[in-house]
Amino acid sequence: MKIVFMGSPDFSVPVLEALVHAGHEIACVYCQPPRPAGRGKKDRPTAVHARAEALGLAVRHPVSLRDEAAQAEFAALEADVAVVVAYGLILPQAVLDAPRYGCLNIHASLLPRWRGAAPIHRAILAGDLETGVCIMQMEAGLDTGPVLLRESTEITAQDTTARLHDRLSEMGARLIVEALQDLDALTPVPQSAEGVTYAEKITKDEAQLDWRKPAAEIDRQIRGLSPFPGAWTLHGGETRIKCLMSREAEASGAPGEIVSLNPLTIACGEGSVVLESLQRAGKGAQTAEVFLRGYPLQRGDVLGGKGGA
Repeated sequence: MKIVFMGSPDFSVPVLEALVHAGHEIACVYCQPPRPAGRGKKDRPTAVHARAEALGLAVRHPVSLRDEAAQAEFAALEADVAVVVAYGLILPQAVLDAPRYGCLNIHASLLPRWRGAAPIHRAILAGDLETGVCIMQMEAGLDTGPVLLRESTEITAQDTTARLHDRLSEMGARLIVEALQDLDALTPVPQSAEGVTYAEKITKDEAQLDWRKPAAEIDRQIRGLSPFPGAWTLHGGETRIKCLMSREAEASGAPGEIVSLNPLTIACGEGSVVLESLQRAGKGAQTAEVFLRGYPLQRGDVLGGKGGA
C-alpha cells in the first residue's frame, strides 16, 4: 500500500521499520519539527526523523496541519492510508479524510481505557493488571474511533514504563502490518461507552515520593515514572536521588526509614520497598549495590522531607 507515516518519538520507530520491511511504499514521513536539546541547545531531529532520513524517505515536519496549504500538500500524496503513532499533532478532518482508507492510529492501551497522552505510565500507576495495543480508525474525537484490531499483554511486577513501552511498540508494529494485510476484511468495532478513562500527560510534580503512602503505591510510582521523569526523594534534606526500579517487601519502620542496606529497603506507610536501581544528578543509573559504594547511605537514615514526604 501507499502509506503516509506520522510519528515522532522512539516508540514510533519500530512501526516505521516494520512497514518498510513489509514492502509498503512510504510516500512521506510526517513528524514533529527538530527542537533544541542537549547542553548546546542545538536543534535535534526526532527519533522518527533521524530513522526516516537513514532509510532514504522523504520527511516533512510542519508546525501545524490546520492551514489549507499543508492540507493540500498532504492530499496530493494520494495515499491509500495514513499510519499514525505518537505523532503529536491533532489531525484536522481534511487530513483524516484524505487517504483512501483514512487514518489508522496505533494506541498503547486497551481502549476505551486510557485515551490520551500517557497511557503506558497511567496503566502502571493505576495498578492495572493488563494493557495492550489497539489499531483504531481515527476520527475527530480524542482516541474515540472504532477499533480494528487489539491485543493485550500482562503488566508484571517487573515492568517499568520503559520495559512496557518497548514491548508495546513491537506489538504495535506487528499488529499494523497484520491490519494492512487484511484491511478490507476487518470489521471496525465501536468503543464501549463504559470504562472510559483519560491518560493525562505526566508532570514533574507527580514525581516526588511520599513515603507515608503504602508500599504498593510507592512501587507503582517508581516503576510507572521510570525512566522519565523518574520518581525521586531527598537524602539529608538536600541530595536528590531518583528511584528507577523497586519491588515490594514486608519490613516495617518509620516512613522513609532505611531499614536494611542489603537489600536496600525503605519503610513506607504500609510495608516497604526494596530499591534496585537509583540515580544521582550527573550520574547514570546504577544498581543499589554500586550506588551504595559511591554514596554511603546508612541504616536508620530517613529519606524524604518532613514526615517522609
